[in-house]
Parts: sequence; C-alpha cells; structure tokens
Amino acid sequence: MRLMFMDEARFGRINRPVRSWAPAGMRPVVDCQTVREYAYAYGAVCPADGILDSLVLPSMQTECFEHFAALLGERHPDELVVVVCDGAASHTAGALRLPENLRVLTLPPYSPELNPAEQLWDAIREGWFANRAHESMDAVQETLVESLVALEGDPARIRSLTHREWICNLDAD
Repeated sequence: MRLMFMDEARFGRINRPVRSWAPAGMRPVVDCQTVREYAYAYGAVCPADGILDSLVLPSMQTECFEHFAALLGERHPDELVVVVCDGAASHTAGALRLPENLRVLTLPPYSPELNPAEQLWDAIREGWFANRAHESMDAVQETLVESLVALEGDPARIRSLTHREWICNLDAD
C-alpha cells in the first residue's frame, strides 16, 4: 500500500513582488503584471519516501482529476494507492472513474494544514516564480514543468518539505 497526499494549485500570469536582496543603496526593479490566465499543477506526494507524481493540466475539472488519478494508477501498478485530498467537487463527483488500485480519502473541510502536499506550492512559488513576469502561458507552463521535474528528481527535498512524524507513524500501529 502507498499512502499519498494530493493537491492542486493554480499558477498564472498574475505575480506579486516579494522581498529580494540588492546591494546597499539600490532598489531592485521587479516587473508586475495582472493577466488572468492559469494552468493547474496536480501533485501527489508520499512523505515517507519523498516520491512525487505531478502533472500540469488546464483546469480543475473532474476529467482532469480522473486523468491524474489514472497517471497515479499507472505509475504504481503493483500497489494499492490511497490518496488523501481535500473535498473539492472534482475529487468527490458521483461519476468519478478511478483506477482499480486507487482509493480516495477526503480531509475535513477547511483543513489545508493537514495536507503535506500544500508545501509543494510554496516551494515552487518561492523557488521558480518569485519576482518573475511571464510573457505567455507557454512560459508559465514551462516554468511549472521545470519546477515539478526538479522536485520529482529530488526525493530528499520532497521528504524534508512534507514529512511529518504523525503521518509516517500511521503504519506503526
């Protein structure tokens, strides 16, 4: 069995300047833009071993969640994958089609602090999106894919971002 925590986040062309270093006496210049175009990053993380599976999709509709769930089922074919996620409508739709080896558990409403996958989005926003204005949605998606590929290839970092003793000791009882 593999216990994974799943979440999705919206990334787009709206950016907010954040603090940055500059030599004394100089003020850094950061472009700012408000363009309402978005892509969604889906991520499922196993805090015990730092495995991250991710995908960039155009929306947060049930069809996109089903597509991501199918990816999880394919990547872990010999395991029962228990995915813990929030109670978004796309995760709980009545006609939701899931792979045979995947089960979904939902967290209580308004409890993002219980989902370790939330930590991924802060790391991506701070490491790849801070103080950047993207020319197009293609550029946003390229940056998003670059960040997710880098994180998928670094299980130690994923584990350090998401590992919580109370989660990883569930199997001990």
